[in-house]
Amino acid sequence: MIKTVYSKGKLVAKTGNEVVAEAMRQIEPDVVAAYPITPATEIVQIFSQFVADGIVKSEYVAVESEHSAMSATIGASAAGARAMTGTSSQGLSLMWEMLYIASGLRLPIVMAEVNRAISAPINIHGDQSDTMGARDAGWIQIYSENSQEAYDNMIQATRIAEKAKLPTLVTTDGFIISHCMEVVETYPDADVKAFIGKYEPERYLLDIKKPYTLGSIDLQDYYFEHRYQLAQAMRNAKNIVLDVAKDFEKTFGRKYDLCEKYMLDDAEIAIAVIGSTAGTAKVVVNELREKGIKAGLLKIRVYRPFPAEEIAKDLAHVKAVAVMDRADSCSGAFAPVYSDIVASLYASGVTNPKVVNYVYGLGGREINTGHIIGIYEMLCKIASGTEKSSNKVEYINVRIK
Repeated sequence: MIKTVYSKGKLVAKTGNEVVAEAMRQIEPDVVAAYPITPATEIVQIFSQFVADGIVKSEYVAVESEHSAMSATIGASAAGARAMTGTSSQGLSLMWEMLYIASGLRLPIVMAEVNRAISAPINIHGDQSDTMGARDAGWIQIYSENSQEAYDNMIQATRIAEKAKLPTLVTTDGFIISHCMEVVETYPDADVKAFIGKYEPERYLLDIKKPYTLGSIDLQDYYFEHRYQLAQAMRNAKNIVLDVAKDFEKTFGRKYDLCEKYMLDDAEIAIAVIGSTAGTAKVVVNELREKGIKAGLLKIRVYRPFPAEEIAKDLAHVKAVAVMDRADSCSGAFAPVYSDIVASLYASGVTNPKVVNYVYGLGGREINTGHIIGIYEMLCKIASGTEKSSNKVEYINVRIK
């Protein structure tokens, strides 16, 4: 249960979409350009009403597609504006071309992204296929377990993006967080504005005293160096995320990290997961601990930049780990989060844990405590040596025959 941790905090009941729109109202970006798509529509709908009612001074640009939404946001950011947008699923897919341009131009755009399955077949419910598809587009990716985290992450994302000079997206699981009402602690407008500070871009196109060219052609002589700089900026962003989190805790009292360890320090078996399922898994960990089973959980909050060294260190002592992916890669091998974690362990010389991969919840398919208990039971068998770890992806709650 969410409790007040900030002396001037206020507990309110809001859905994930409502509280993300509330964070945007408090941030009051110069420009928001968006096109509606379920289940993210409500975010920009609420924000556009703030604009219509004169509650914020932002410029709201209603465009004809998500490609145009990202294009307009890029233009606004390049011109020197603090710019934001919101989307989901096919909308993010339609932005694909522009996502790479935003990161390549080092524009600190912030996006509210509601995770939803990718068509076909058509499905409006939540999984993480959309953002996993964009995992290497040069955007910082921050995932939220609940509405409180979504609110806090949106506030932090603004400072992270502007310090790192990288676009940043904050995700919520479609319908699970976006449309469910929870108690959330919000902070006073003035305190949020003081935390994010005034946006003062290092350079911008409308600065006529310092004219410069943006988006010029870049062939063999320099393209490689500029892409290296982008990759290096993503590596450097890890410390920026941590610094902002530290300042956020100092200001508002709520602690964040790249990952969250839940009863992991002495765990013999563990699950690694992203997003709202972490909350369900924590319930199971509590139950197993009461039975004397040393179960733990690793929740990955920041997926890009990927906290490879930190994860390898956190999981080094665990006998068996299950990586739960809410997206499949269709690579013919393993799912995205599993591949990143196993590569991190191998690169760090960590060979102790047996690691298995589970794909679950595609298209909003239910994942409950019973499913997660089943995973921990399998991990117990693998850890004790009575069962061999699978060398292929396992699927939870799917009809295969």
